[in-house]
Amino acid sequence: MARICSTCGRQAIMGYSVSHSHIATKRRMNINLQTKKIDGKRTSVCTSCIKSINKKKKEATV
Repeated sequence: MARICSTCGRQAIMGYSVSHSHIATKRRMNINLQTKKIDGKRTSVCTSCIKSINKKKKEATV
């Protein structure tokens, strides 16, 4: 399964891990995906989307 957010489409980015001697090795920076039930379906959603979904729910109830 690809590590892609189902709501915003964000995915991992590539970068470099740089040592003290400045040797750069490639690394992958994954996003923080969590499985969440939204409208009865289980989806993988990043934590920033979960935060905005919860905020919208809270505004809707007020």
